[in-house]
Amino acid sequence: MSDAVPVFGILAGMCSTGFLVWGMVRISQGQVGEAIARWIGSQGGQFGSPELAADVAALREQVEQLQQQLVEAHERIDFTERLLSRGHSESGERT
Repeated sequence: MSDAVPVFGILAGMCSTGFLVWGMVRISQGQVGEAIARWIGSQGGQFGSPELAADVAALREQVEQLQQQLVEAHERIDFTERLLSRGHSESGERT
């Protein structure tokens, strides 16, 4: 009887592995598998259509422009704050 327990454990492991592999194959052959394949393909930076690649390039350019505008606005705010604080400290010294 003690020899039967490991044999049943081995058989149960083999059956569960077989069902797992069978399920993964079935999923990969369906719509979910196709979607995963498209997602993996897009991870390499390659897009399905030239229009999509052009849209992404245009969006990247817009983001770079917005980042530059944000840096310029931040510099202007810093300059204005320095002017205001200098003017405030000078008016405080006169009183």
